[in-house]
Amino acid sequence: MTDIAAPLTLPPLIDEKAIRVLCADDDFLDVKLVRDILTGDGYQLTLDSVDDPEFFRQHLEQTDYDVIICDFNLRAWTALDALEILKVSGKDVPLIVLSGSLGDEGAVDCIKQGATDYVLKDRMARLPTAVQHALDAKGARNKQKLAESLQRKSAEQYRLLFEGNPNPMLVFDAETQAVLAVNEMAVRLYDYSKHEFLKMTLEDLHAPAGVQQPDSAAEVADLTAMSIASSDVFKHWHKSGRAIEVEIASSPLEFQGRSAKIGLITDVTERNSLQAQFLQAQKMESLGRLAGGVAHDLNNLLGVVMGYGELTLESLDPTSPLRRNLEGMQKAASQAISVVRQLLAFSRKQIQQPQMLDLNKIIVNMEELLRRLIGGGIELSIVTESDLGTVRADPGQIEQVIMNLAVNARDAMPRGGQLRIKTANIDLDRAAAHDKPECPFGRHIMLEVKDTGCGMDAGTQAKIFEPFFTTKDVGKGTGLGLATVYGIVKQSGGSISVDSVPGRGATFRICLPRVEAPFQLSAAAKPFDEIRAGTETVLLVEDDEPLREVVRAFLEQGGYKVLVPGYPKCGLASPEKTEGKIDLLLTDVVMPGISGPQVAEDLRLTIPGLKVLFMSGSTDEALGHHGVEEGVALLEKPFTRRALLRKVREVLDN
Repeated sequence: MTDIAAPLTLPPLIDEKAIRVLCADDDFLDVKLVRDILTGDGYQLTLDSVDDPEFFRQHLEQTDYDVIICDFNLRAWTALDALEILKVSGKDVPLIVLSGSLGDEGAVDCIKQGATDYVLKDRMARLPTAVQHALDAKGARNKQKLAESLQRKSAEQYRLLFEGNPNPMLVFDAETQAVLAVNEMAVRLYDYSKHEFLKMTLEDLHAPAGVQQPDSAAEVADLTAMSIASSDVFKHWHKSGRAIEVEIASSPLEFQGRSAKIGLITDVTERNSLQAQFLQAQKMESLGRLAGGVAHDLNNLLGVVMGYGELTLESLDPTSPLRRNLEGMQKAASQAISVVRQLLAFSRKQIQQPQMLDLNKIIVNMEELLRRLIGGGIELSIVTESDLGTVRADPGQIEQVIMNLAVNARDAMPRGGQLRIKTANIDLDRAAAHDKPECPFGRHIMLEVKDTGCGMDAGTQAKIFEPFFTTKDVGKGTGLGLATVYGIVKQSGGSISVDSVPGRGATFRICLPRVEAPFQLSAAAKPFDEIRAGTETVLLVEDDEPLREVVRAFLEQGGYKVLVPGYPKCGLASPEKTEGKIDLLLTDVVMPGISGPQVAEDLRLTIPGLKVLFMSGSTDEALGHHGVEEGVALLEKPFTRRALLRKVREVLDN
């Protein structure tokens, strides 16, 4: 990396929002990315860049900055050092930390030490929002200082500042909490008239006991006990009946000879909603990683159980009493595999075979199946847009999404109702995408599933996509249906949202990116009877010994000669050690010390044109982040003997 010998100043672009930014980063490309993202959001920047703590200190002393953006890990210092320098300078400048991953404990330490926010480098699109929140927070602090200065003004100065203030303000009695004065902006915020306000107390503004208060809210008595300029978040009651979240900065004031307090009010409803969405996304991501890890380990174990069960069944006499026991074991293992695949779908690690699809044709082809699935008591209607665009997704997974949503709707309408499935082309502009932070703006295909069932309250809606969460009785469902839908949609690059009111049904909306390409149809698989026996040589590389022995037995029963090295890294690049020609490499993807793609690459140095079939229980970065790369043959674990031999024959004959 090239050292930055001297501070770099990037010239500002012409725009309405002018801010001065100090960027502490030792990577010029990161500095440029910060500048491009902020200017792209409409900011007019004066951006100074430093990579040395001394330069950082000098810039703070010489220049007044609106915001500081600091990489956590720099060459010889960290964002914690920058916070210490900022603290010593005595300047009130919000500092945003750029963090490499959620695992950076330093990012959390920075927040504890006074950083305003942190932004993950793989989610830099959130940087403008973080900057705006930082500027808003600084503005709120300045407003609070203004509130403190009001008590030192004369009565006339107070009246002019109070009535003309662009922020909601009120004055209340320090002892009785009675509202003594209120400005026009507070009237607009709450929709009560000044006359109504003067008959109220702070207690009247608080939301009823049934409405949950924010975690940071204090009791009403705490608000009246505050001595000087402090702030808390409360749930207040709008005149229309809806709850709003407000932050109140309060300081003492003598008003008309009475001991009073003046409160500066900030509506933080939207800000807290965005924070809640971010925390929910973090929780879902953590659950996904846990589910994916468990599912990956179970795949190999279930593959061994299924494999030995299949081999044992084939060796038993048809009249053996043990057949019933083994068949029951196989059935239970198959059900376990179904649960594992649902977990993989939720964790976005399910193997995909993406194609260019027309959602209209998929829905129409499923109509008869859906009618049988939901039963005769529910009226099904399908509304499709005639010139619907194309999406890139796995057709089997999209069918699974539609079926799971239909089943969910059916269960919500035990006495019958209406189910509507609709498709449409939509364009999400920046404003619309703001309501769907996980879905970037642009052209999308919308799939909407709407029912007239029992609906859900807000608490249920917040949990419906979590694995194993269910409102059904014990034994009626695994709680993985909507979690599976969530994972498939996310893995396909889309977003999903739900609108619901108790007693008024629910509407699920899925947005998938639209692609400019014709849709395609997948070829039907050949029946097993058409699979001819093999005579070729297969090199089998699998680090799990029990599973390796099962796969070896399957291949040998299919007529293939099987070579098994002692360990994936033991002499694979030496063709003379393989006892002759190798026709196919059959290898696991994720193994200790070496990956399947690396094994294939090493072997192809000495065996050009070697055919390769990968095995995997989940997608991995080695095969691409969003499914199988084009041209790569992949067999999903766990598999049956029939599925293995069909895929091996397909790769060899292709």
